[in-house]
Amino acid sequence: MGDRLALIDAIEAVIQQDVGRNITPLFSAARGGLRGAVAALAEVGGALGDRSTDASGGTIGLITGFYVPGGTPPAAETDGPVGMALLAHGLRRVGMSCRVCTDELCAPACRAALSGIVDIPGRIGNVPVDVVPLGGSLDDVIATWRADGVRLVVAIERCGRTADGTARNMRGDDIGAHTTLLDDLFLAGPWNTIAIGDGGNEIGMGALPRSLIGAHIAHGEAIACVTPATHLIVAGVSHWGAYALLGGLAVARSDWRGTLLDCLDPELDRHILEVTIRDGPAVDGVTRQQTRTIDSLDCAAHQRMLGVIRALVHEFEA
Repeated sequence: MGDRLALIDAIEAVIQQDVGRNITPLFSAARGGLRGAVAALAEVGGALGDRSTDASGGTIGLITGFYVPGGTPPAAETDGPVGMALLAHGLRRVGMSCRVCTDELCAPACRAALSGIVDIPGRIGNVPVDVVPLGGSLDDVIATWRADGVRLVVAIERCGRTADGTARNMRGDDIGAHTTLLDDLFLAGPWNTIAIGDGGNEIGMGALPRSLIGAHIAHGEAIACVTPATHLIVAGVSHWGAYALLGGLAVARSDWRGTLLDCLDPELDRHILEVTIRDGPAVDGVTRQQTRTIDSLDCAAHQRMLGVIRALVHEFEA
């Protein structure tokens, strides 16, 4: 077990590469988050590392979508929906059902990302998407998720509530006119919570002190999300957190390893990104352009990160 945990920690260290946001102090404060998140996900599927335990059929709720009103065109950003679809594919392949929640402006990108799973022969799709209107109530979605037996919720790159109750992007802009806050769904329980973020303004970042985000991130005091998560994964790019969760699960659950390694597929990752950009549409959250990039990094940069994580899992297998 010690070797497994050490390798999960090594995967976390790999994704904690600062791409220019000055978030290294956030990495340190959140260290160990991947270990806890992997254990929580593995528990939904059965006992950690128990080869004899099949997935229990637990439902995983996924929350994502970060709207870029200044994009060309205005659209959800690529970071978030692409990783969500990759996660949904992997979790469903090992027996867990998933459902997604987003708001109406981000719904097209989320649906496009999920279609990237369906479009490849042999992939598993048909993930329900619950869409909340702008300014709409979350009551129906909360009731639906409780009735569906959601046991754990993962928020990936979803703008969260700030101390003054607004939704703000990394530039400090209030994007509340284009965003329905989904924080109350995330916290509605009885489920456990995992969050993935890369800037301080995403759901889950409230697990860190607001003063820490304020001290190191531009506009940090204003943009810091106050909504906490039980397990927080801080990555250089949130998309890498999806890779890390699948890689960590492949280490934790030897019975799932081959299946999850198949899901950490560069071809699938690239296909989901391309379909999301084209059909969502979706834009890069940094450049705000409809390009084949995530946080201004091209597909090759993300594929290198994916390759490093795959290599680490193979090293454990050997």
